[in-house]
Amino acid sequence: MYLTRSLEKIVSAASEFFPVVLVTGARQVGKTTLLRQMMERAGVQDYVSLDDPMRRELAASDPGLFMQNLKLPVLIDEIQYAPQILPYLKMQVDSANESGRFWLTGSQQFHLMKGVTESLAGRVGIVRLSGLSLGEKLGDGGNCTPFLPGERSASSRKFIPLPELYKHIWSGSYPRLFNRLWKRDDSGKLVFQDTQAEEFHQIFYSEYVDTYLQRDVKDLAQIGNAHSFLRFLRVCAARTGQLLNYTELAKDAEVSPATAKNWLSILEVSGIIYLLQPWASNLTKRLTKTPKMYFLDTGLVAYLTGWTSPETLEKGAMSGAIFETWIISEILKSWWYSGKTAPVYFYRDKDGKEIDVLIERDGKLYPIEIKKSAAPSKNDIRHFSVLERLGCPVG
Repeated sequence: MYLTRSLEKIVSAASEFFPVVLVTGARQVGKTTLLRQMMERAGVQDYVSLDDPMRRELAASDPGLFMQNLKLPVLIDEIQYAPQILPYLKMQVDSANESGRFWLTGSQQFHLMKGVTESLAGRVGIVRLSGLSLGEKLGDGGNCTPFLPGERSASSRKFIPLPELYKHIWSGSYPRLFNRLWKRDDSGKLVFQDTQAEEFHQIFYSEYVDTYLQRDVKDLAQIGNAHSFLRFLRVCAARTGQLLNYTELAKDAEVSPATAKNWLSILEVSGIIYLLQPWASNLTKRLTKTPKMYFLDTGLVAYLTGWTSPETLEKGAMSGAIFETWIISEILKSWWYSGKTAPVYFYRDKDGKEIDVLIERDGKLYPIEIKKSAAPSKNDIRHFSVLERLGCPVG
């Protein structure tokens, strides 16, 4: 089951402007599926995967010959495996001067982006893909708008009972697992498939973590003990939604603070976590400078922290933290999938006053409090008033 992705419009627009379009993001978020679904409509004629050892070897050893064998326009998958072709892409682009000639995908953002910015500066449109948003799951992927309080999308207007919402949270946002755990009934309604859900969840994420450790992490850093990194990954998952403290993180993971900082940067650049920055203003110096750490896929958090079903997750100790993590991820996707940088922050001062989310838009701040509660009250938003005392326009 292919779900319309919100970024289809952004990819199409980028293809009309840039000769090269790169879709980047973590493994299994649907980069290749998205572009292959669009190939015929966009007139892209050829597809080459550098996961193929023979293709990869040719691209690495003789990039000139590799390029000669391509039928343009072309989709080249997993470009990070053969960065040697990037200068040849530049020469091809400069000689033809036509938009939409090359579509690329890549997973390892740090090394990949360094090569792209050096070789294809000004010639490439970069599109960041993450997992499925709730709107995409519900079939509303073509109508993505940046989230602002008071401006509700069609999908956000659909009431979802809490138990069903935690099924979405637990099952995560990777398309392959979603298609296994969710089916549409005769009326078109999404129905969670309880039978063997735990087994499928376990198999998918176990394979995902193993592949991530064996391929991406090995290429990004010298990690002598894979078990140590897996322990670190689990410690991070247990701290999703919390202020980042390298010292405590390192202590719990039994590694040095320097190692923790290095490994956390790997999680960030490979699209596993997002560091939400504190909002800063020249009007005050009493704000924390420490970011908050969030995983971008809540299903991965559930797997790493040992929650075996949506029901146990909803009732467990991480229920609130993982709910907040899911909300943050959905807000970020609403901006990214609209082709915009997410102006999303949080507020915390040295007096302990905190606002979960601040969205800065057109000179105004939009505060958001995230709470799993059937009876929210004005007391939950009491810290919003600090923005007025700072003289900040509030939306």
